[in-house]
Amino acid sequence: MINKLIENIKKTGAPIVVGLDPMLGYVPEHIQKKAFAEYGETLDGAAEAIWQFNKGIVDATWDLIPAVKPQSAMYEQFGIPGLAAFKKTVDYCKEKGLVVIGDVKRGDIGSTSAAYAAGHLGRVQVGSKSFVPFGEDFATVNPYLGSDGVKPFIEVCKEEKKGLFILVKTSNPSSGEFQDREISGRPLYELVGEKVAEWGADHMGEEYSYIGAVVGATYPEMGKALRKIMPKTYILVPGYGAQGGKGKDLVHFFNEDGLGAIVNSSRGIIAAYKQEAYAKFGAENFGDAARAAVEAMAADIREALGAK
Repeated sequence: MINKLIENIKKTGAPIVVGLDPMLGYVPEHIQKKAFAEYGETLDGAAEAIWQFNKGIVDATWDLIPAVKPQSAMYEQFGIPGLAAFKKTVDYCKEKGLVVIGDVKRGDIGSTSAAYAAGHLGRVQVGSKSFVPFGEDFATVNPYLGSDGVKPFIEVCKEEKKGLFILVKTSNPSSGEFQDREISGRPLYELVGEKVAEWGADHMGEEYSYIGAVVGATYPEMGKALRKIMPKTYILVPGYGAQGGKGKDLVHFFNEDGLGAIVNSSRGIIAAYKQEAYAKFGAENFGDAARAAVEAMAADIREALGAK
């Protein structure tokens, strides 16, 4: 699947992933009203609203971007209807030719990790039949439990030709409480990066490994060090826009071939209509605002890489 991701990035010229993290507060009132009129102010109504919102975002941006990243928690909060909306979103994005990164941040041991991997990336056997439960192309994985928690995901990835993005240095302010702790004079995130590169060496695509890493845009100098540690690892970079990252902060995440990283923006795109820069579109045209935000982000990244 890493090969398809790179193919999509080359086709669009935009190493961007749109985070489909639809908090109900981001959904315009007219969409909520329509959903509630049909389903009531219920979990089903909320799930319908976020599904219609997602569809509008995807319809407006799919030709500009290589991938989307739905964050499962934003759907799980609405219970079973929310999970159904998650599945509909995954399927719709794949119909549009987008690579889907399931931002699920799973990580456990043994059979539990194997079950997570089967549910999100693989298949489950039911009697004589097998089914694809959610069907994402990539999943995010927390490596805190070590190889026991990661290898079951890698095994499913090898079977299904899917991929992972493993948390290495996250963009949140308190990430350093653990990730920056020094072990034998080196920060923990560097040791995790080395392990990711090791896991990835046995699972290569044409140019890059199927085993990627998550490294926040808010820590560009750390990204520079990790790029050297993981030369064949694709880096998913959160923290652009709303969390403070800009194009100039991203150059170290990319290799000389202009590849090697894909940058995520969530509310900076899906809630663009709420920003002053895109207020002219209004809530009714939230999709057009999202498209304009994608175009601006792509131009910002291209300018930064061109000046590298």
